[in-house]
Amino acid sequence: MMRLALAAALLALTGATPPRPVAEAPLVMTAMHLHDPWIVADRASRTYYLFTRNEAAMTGDGRLGTMMYASRDLKHWTRPKLVFTLPAGIWAKAGSWAPEIHQWKGKWYLFTTFHDSAATLGRSGKRTTYRRGTVLAVADRIDGPYRLVRGGEPIVAKDRMTLDGSLYVDPKGKPWLVYAHEWWQTGTGTMEAVPLADDLSAAGPPRELFKASDAPWAVGQVQPDGDTVYVTDGPELYRSKTGTLLMLWSSYGKKGYVEAQARSVSGGIEGPWEQLGTLVERDSGHGMLFRTFDGRLMMILHRPFNYALGKLYEMRDDGDRLSVVREATELDGEAYPTHPCVAGHSSFDGATPGC
Repeated sequence: MMRLALAAALLALTGATPPRPVAEAPLVMTAMHLHDPWIVADRASRTYYLFTRNEAAMTGDGRLGTMMYASRDLKHWTRPKLVFTLPAGIWAKAGSWAPEIHQWKGKWYLFTTFHDSAATLGRSGKRTTYRRGTVLAVADRIDGPYRLVRGGEPIVAKDRMTLDGSLYVDPKGKPWLVYAHEWWQTGTGTMEAVPLADDLSAAGPPRELFKASDAPWAVGQVQPDGDTVYVTDGPELYRSKTGTLLMLWSSYGKKGYVEAQARSVSGGIEGPWEQLGTLVERDSGHGMLFRTFDGRLMMILHRPFNYALGKLYEMRDDGDRLSVVREATELDGEAYPTHPCVAGHSSFDGATPGC
């Protein structure tokens, strides 16, 4: 009691806000659905918040939306909380992909991708294109609830099939949306950027940054219709310690889904962009970076692509590029692959219920 009283007195004297308590944290990453994971290290509460699409098996709620786990140590996680659900009557019918959470102008913003295969846009070769895009939602607190902005209309023009929108703020404080222009519409997927206004609406035409086929390691994927396509996925921008602008992104290589990096030659969003090669292979991708409260640079991605689990890596900022230091298996407990439905796993028999 004396220690609590002293702590309270110190907080009162300094004006500091005590961190909100984290609920019981019984989960580890090998027990968590984590496709397209996104972590916010919130220093105010000394809490790591991990966002991913809602999974009914985890929350007991089948609605489309975003769920959030919380942790103090990156190893033990709370049960997920549903922080955003797609309202009825919105154009979207599926998705909830790749949620990202960013603080901007005193609010918390959620970027996440939805689609509707029945809302057709026309033909692209042998494929029928349809609505797909990243929408915006806002909340007063990091843990929601988040509400749609502008009625849920995509940030990028609705006639473009886009996904995985990521917020980037340039050195002048100007916001941009960086996103993948879907291979389904373009054949060869591209990475693009749109300038944003202060309300995070589009403020100019899209700019092509690079094509997936620009990467020497990228392997085209043969489709059932005979076409060979190239995929762009999961962009995130990072300014290095020397001011170099880098981008994490994913596509397919010789060993399946791949996490890679590119570098802007000019140091600006406009590029030109050069490809630096892969960071992690073996069916691993859609990564993002964050710093731990003790200052370490970390990357989380999902592996494998199906039945995805979270995988943590300690990273190094080399100034002109990023390097993987080591797998943080003491945190994620993951030894590839771990899911019994993945071929190659010691317990895989092809007949496991639910596979």
